[in-house]
Amino acid sequence: MSKIPSRVIRESSDSELPITVRIGKSGVVDSVIEELKNQLSSRSIVKIKLNRGIANGSLERTEIFSTLAKKTSSIISFSRGNIVVLWSGK
Repeated sequence: MSKIPSRVIRESSDSELPITVRIGKSGVVDSVIEELKNQLSSRSIVKIKLNRGIANGSLERTEIFSTLAKKTSSIISFSRGNIVVLWSGK
């Protein structure tokens, strides 16, 4: 895992960063993965929100976030509650 630059961490943890992907009752489906890949190719960070009730506890949330990062070849730069920010590594 590469070291995340402080500028990326600062930008990722900014509450003003807009949520660009929401994961709803369908969960992590192929269309969500494709959308994330598209967004990560055009911008360096993407903020994602899991809707309430999608994950049962922090362990399941962590698994979902790790799966998203793995399938999109990105790095988790920030995570709090149902919010995660993925960094493309660029």
